[in-house]
Parts: sequence; C-alpha cells; structure tokens
Amino acid sequence: MPGRPAADLVVPVAAGPGDLRAVLARMRAITLADGDTLTVVDNRGTGVTDPAVLLAADVPTSYFARNAGAARGRAPWIVFLDADVRPPADLLDRLLGDPPPPLGVGVIAGGVVDDPVGPDGPLAARFAELQAVMAQGETLSRGRWAFAKTAHAAVRREAFDAVGGFREGVRSGGDADLCWRVVAAGWTLEHRPAAAVVHASRTSLRAMLGQRFRHGSGAAWLDAEHPGSLPPRRWPGLLWWGVRRAATGLGALRRGDRDAAILGLLDGPATWAFELGRRVPNRPLGRRRQPR
Repeated sequence: MPGRPAADLVVPVAAGPGDLRAVLARMRAITLADGDTLTVVDNRGTGVTDPAVLLAADVPTSYFARNAGAARGRAPWIVFLDADVRPPADLLDRLLGDPPPPLGVGVIAGGVVDDPVGPDGPLAARFAELQAVMAQGETLSRGRWAFAKTAHAAVRREAFDAVGGFREGVRSGGDADLCWRVVAAGWTLEHRPAAAVVHASRTSLRAMLGQRFRHGSGAAWLDAEHPGSLPPRRWPGLLWWGVRRAATGLGALRRGDRDAAILGLLDGPATWAFELGRRVPNRPLGRRRQPR
C-alpha cells in the first residue's frame, strides 16, 4: 500500500526445529514492501540456519527474544506477532496503512481472533473461542490500564527505544508493562481490529490451565510494579463462585447445550488457575546458553 511506513516484523519462537521452520513458512506468506524485514527469533537454540532466523537463547523469555529481534532492524515500526498465529498476506498493509498511524500513536493493537474450532472442537479450544480469550477489546477497555497484547501489536520504534523496550526477565505481562510505560511517556494506543490474525488455542485442558497459571503469575508481577492495575480476586468467594458456575454447566450439560456447559464447567478452573498463578514468581524457569 503506497504511503504506509516500513516495518520490522519480529516473531519469537521457543520450539523445536520443525516447528520453527513451520513458523518461518507462515510468516514468509506475509507480503513485505521495500524497507520491511522479517526476523524469527530462535529463543531455544534449534540449530536452524536461515537469513531470517536470529539466535537469541541466553534468556528463556519471549521478551528477551523480542528485544533482540527489534534491535536487528531500523524501520520506524516494529510489528510483534506470536509464533502461533496465522496472518493474512496483506497484514502489514491493513495494520499500518489506510491511513498511516497518526504521529502521537505509540502502540497499535491488531485484531486477534481465537481459532474458530466450532461447536464440536476440543473443550479447551472451544472455551477460548466462546470467551474470545485473545481478543484485544477486553484489555483495551481497561481505562488507564488498557494495553495491547503482543500476540499482534505494532510499536513505534521511537516510543520503544524511549522506554527501553521490554522488561526481559519475566515470563508474562511484559506487553502490558511496555504499553503502560509507553503511555506514561506521552504516547497513545490505537486499535485496528480489521488487521486480524487467527490465534491457535490450547487444545488440552492441561495446557489451557497452565497458560492461565502463567498469566496469573504475570498479573501479580504487574500489580506489584503498577499498583492497582490487576488486583487479585478474593477467596473463598471465588471458590464458591466457581462451584456455582459448575452447577450451571452441569445443568446445561443435561439440557444438551454443549457450549453453555463448557463455559460453566471451565470458568471456575480457569479463573482458579489464574489466581493460584499469582503465588508463583514471574521469572523464567531456567537459563539457556547459546551454543558455541
């Protein structure tokens, strides 16, 4: 699209070589214009060699990988995508063009759609679809605590550099922390839902609950760093709320309403996992060394 600013596309990956190559193939389907670049950041050390792959495995966090990928480019915008999204070919034109971002915008939240698995899909994935877990609208509607999820977000390089990029030593919550620091520095957030990617949901209950647990750890860290941003919910009221939701889900199951049953039965465990995650430090579980 004529007139849109150039972008450095950065995608952190912590997976085996086969998955990394699959991510690389999906991202190469995105149309790049003059001045655009693609960097897939290998945060594990797979041994995959490719001009678009950057090894950055010293610190096992996606935020360390994102900073390393961002430092590789020079374009005025940095577009961050998660490795498990499916982007359209014209993503950058939709995100940064028609019209180009106003000067005061520091972060653009692109659209994120949970994988449309349908009524017969896996329980965990259908739960995510029904709740629209990854949609940007909920986190962007939090007033002073609004933020964009880096599953799909563009950050103006000037704003990114001004605040020092992501905090690298955390597992979760780095996107919210970055947005709040960018806003505090005088920039604004914008939402462009028409520029959407599809996010692959967790398909097992164990993986979904583990994800919520990790997000809870990030929420506790954020609330400590930015008091009042994500306060905890109170027990034992939260426990009884989950029990009541489960009873509602069982009633729906008896009526044959699968979607209502999924929401009722999984609401409680998902929320409990999130709140229990607050008790775990939000730091990486280990340290990786780059192979020599």
